[in-house]
Amino acid sequence: MSNKILKLKIVTPEKVVLEEEVNQVTLPTIEGEITILPEHIPLISALKSGDIVAVSNDEHIPFAVSGGFIEVKRIENTTEVIILADFAEPVANITESEIEKAKAKAEELKKLQAKGEIVDFEHFEAELERSLNRVKIADKWRTKKYRK
Repeated sequence: MSNKILKLKIVTPEKVVLEEEVNQVTLPTIEGEITILPEHIPLISALKSGDIVAVSNDEHIPFAVSGGFIEVKRIENTTEVIILADFAEPVANITESEIEKAKAKAEELKKLQAKGEIVDFEHFEAELERSLNRVKIADKWRTKKYRK
């Protein structure tokens, strides 16, 4: 394995979720899943919901992500990967109780909409997508080994 690294930074509107040197990162773009390795060409792309998986010293670091953008740039001999995500959360932080709360909130919004009450549809859709994505990614990583 090469000793070359990537500088990875994952940022949401609320905070910096991760800032670390890693060996590679795999993520879901609107064009399909890609893996960024050291010395990758410059790139800007939109993200879709799914999981970001950084690898550092053979240790997987998974995140659930919903929307956003990625920029890969080269500065001198360093490859920087900056992910500006609408939502990103380490899989280790996704608990069953949080998943149940998110599902309940999405169901509540759905019931309000069905009753004809005014519901912010964009908010409802984003909340539902985020909840479903968290469930899917948590299930995917439930039996796999990763950094907690």
